[in-house]
Amino acid sequence: MRPTYVLDGKQIRTLEEFRRAIGEVINGPGGCFGRNLDAFADCLSGGFGAPDDDGYVVEWRDHQVSREHPGYPETARQLEIRLSRCHRTNHPSVSADLAAARDERGSTVFDWLVKSFNDRAPGVLRLQ
Repeated sequence: MRPTYVLDGKQIRTLEEFRRAIGEVINGPGGCFGRNLDAFADCLSGGFGAPDDDGYVVEWRDHQVSREHPGYPETARQLEIRLSRCHRTNHPSVSADLAAARDERGSTVFDWLVKSFNDRAPGVLRLQ
């Protein structure tokens, strides 16, 4: 039986809260599981503080609550942060994504996280 790590969707309202929650359920209090989306994806691929490769399950309970809260306002906030830090050649793309998020179009933070799970660790995520 693979170990199951449970996320409480009621406690996840921002990307930072997600990172804290996943880090702690997998690696204990104060644990880390990627400090940004790229590092998170690397962790999902195995090593880097992750359980054995594909030898675990992440059960995201009340994921509908998490889908709502890190919705478009949180996505816009994250894209504003990204825009302030990205290379100037990426400004047009990030600005377009930011405009879409402000208009409540396109993918959200929740979608980014689910995509990372599906791309890097298929079958690990269970939405409850």
